[in-house]
Amino acid sequence: MTPTSASCAPASTAASSAPEPPRLSPPGGVCAIHQPNLFPRLSTLAKLFAADRWIVLDDVQFARRDYQHRARLAALDDLGRQQWLSLPTHLPHGRPTLINRAKLADPRRSRRTVELLVRQYYGRSRHWAAVREVLEAVLNTLDTSDRVADIAKTSTIALLTALGWAGKALDSSEIPTRQGRSERLADLAAATGSTHYLCGTGGKSYLDSGPFDAHGIPVLTFHTPVDTDDPLWQWARRCSGLWAISKIGPEELANRLAAQREAHRLGVHT
Repeated sequence: MTPTSASCAPASTAASSAPEPPRLSPPGGVCAIHQPNLFPRLSTLAKLFAADRWIVLDDVQFARRDYQHRARLAALDDLGRQQWLSLPTHLPHGRPTLINRAKLADPRRSRRTVELLVRQYYGRSRHWAAVREVLEAVLNTLDTSDRVADIAKTSTIALLTALGWAGKALDSSEIPTRQGRSERLADLAAATGSTHYLCGTGGKSYLDSGPFDAHGIPVLTFHTPVDTDDPLWQWARRCSGLWAISKIGPEELANRLAAQREAHRLGVHT
């Protein structure tokens, strides 16, 4: 199975006493739920790195203004110089098309664009070897699949792997849940045997914790540092994590993300 992520949103707690969903993995650990993003932003990458499981939310509606098919690349030595890397996408069922049904409109062109822009922006990095491995994983998937979700998921897992992440990814489309948004997130966490749910600050403002309480799963809020002069975090919510790994390298970035992970698990926000 593959990873998924879900946005946190309000929902009725009327069904919170529904039967416990069957567990798909041994109990224990923190889960994050998030849609597959193409070369995700550092803020997203940091949240997934902090989790033991990434549940890839691949069966919600595709959004053209979101990040499933695009990433913002920042120049290695000039964060102000940025460019969208976008994959033209075909929605077989129109606007209601789910993420896992969206397809590349021109796979060959998309492959050329990905290779050209990533090399153009980060080919001069002294950490290019690590970036190249991420790029090659995505190019290999582009050779075998025209599904946007596959490309986005591969790019995220490749970045996490470069950072030494030892977690597991599961697709939400393979996990039966209730329909309410918060109920669904809670059921996904419970079905994967997770003991905690890691939620971003945006989702936290909409989340109904009742269904999680019913499963006995505490909700942890995650955010990257704010009010900081560190460019790494100043641009974390805007730029792809490719910039960070190209700028400071996978080992240093992994250390920085590990510090954030431990701080949040201790309930300390830096």
